[in-house]
Amino acid sequence: MEPLTQHTGIVATLDRANVDTDAIIPKQFLKSIKRTGYGPQAFFDWRYRPDGTPDDGFELNHPRFDGRSILVTRNNFGCGSSREHAVWALAQDGYRAIIAPWKMLKGERVPGFADIFRTNAVKNGLLTIELSEAEVDAIFKLVGAHQGLEATADLPSQKVTFHAREPHVFEFEIDAGIKDKLLHGLDDIAQTLTFAAEIDRFEADHETWRGQPAD
Repeated sequence: MEPLTQHTGIVATLDRANVDTDAIIPKQFLKSIKRTGYGPQAFFDWRYRPDGTPDDGFELNHPRFDGRSILVTRNNFGCGSSREHAVWALAQDGYRAIIAPWKMLKGERVPGFADIFRTNAVKNGLLTIELSEAEVDAIFKLVGAHQGLEATADLPSQKVTFHAREPHVFEFEIDAGIKDKLLHGLDDIAQTLTFAAEIDRFEADHETWRGQPAD
């Protein structure tokens, strides 16, 4: 997994809430035993017409979003099933960061991302940034007013800057453990291997735990 410290890219907007993982990567593409090749299949049912040609009505197909690598969307992104393929598809389609808003619903704070999706994103080096609804509304307006708008997500400072005529800066919170894993490019296995020396010492000191061979 590549370390992520700072990323600058074109911003695309997907003005839809409750985008589930089946919309991100439909179930027919889960048959593959590989972890590659999912990029063109991201948002497949929205992205293409029945004959396989790009659907001009799908917002992410608009030429103004060519080359995009930062996605701004609405609340509860990545809900539904736990398929990790959804994150693979987004990452392989070129996205390095996704921004979604948290919201208050009946007095409770509803996160911008489904928990399992967020966990899968961390494991694959995809940065999820949660802002308020008002901040995300402001970003939608910025993107609408500036074709080819770029933004910089800076993980060390926990800020995302939109490079409009006047820069617009938004601060975001992130769990310290998640931040460290992204900064150092550590998936779960790589993080465990940072303790390889300690693991080797433990195993050397506990030979008897291996038991005796069966008769």
